[in-house]
Amino acid sequence: MFGSLGFTELILILMIVLIIFGAGKLPQLGEGVGKAIKGFKKSVQEAEAYDLDPQAQAENSASANQGSNAQPQISQPMHTAPLEKGSPVPPAAVQSAQPEQVPASSKA
Repeated sequence: MFGSLGFTELILILMIVLIIFGAGKLPQLGEGVGKAIKGFKKSVQEAEAYDLDPQAQAENSASANQGSNAQPQISQPMHTAPLEKGSPVPPAAVQSAQPEQVPASSKA
């Protein structure tokens, strides 16, 4: 499991971790590592299940698409409001719409 790490190396690593994090933080550290491993295993199992049965996945998605007749909606970004005819254009929009003018450098 640990490859070429021997017993003394593991004890040394454990002592360094204990010094850095302290005895009070070790349960929290172990809990975090355990949750990370559990989440990794779950995602690997989900990926394997998806890879093993692609035809069933395609059938499920096809039946779901047939059941819904909703058409995609195009929405505007949240930060902009639609402009009405005759309404003034904000100065910030005018400034950003104009191309940048770079003064010509004079060579002497």
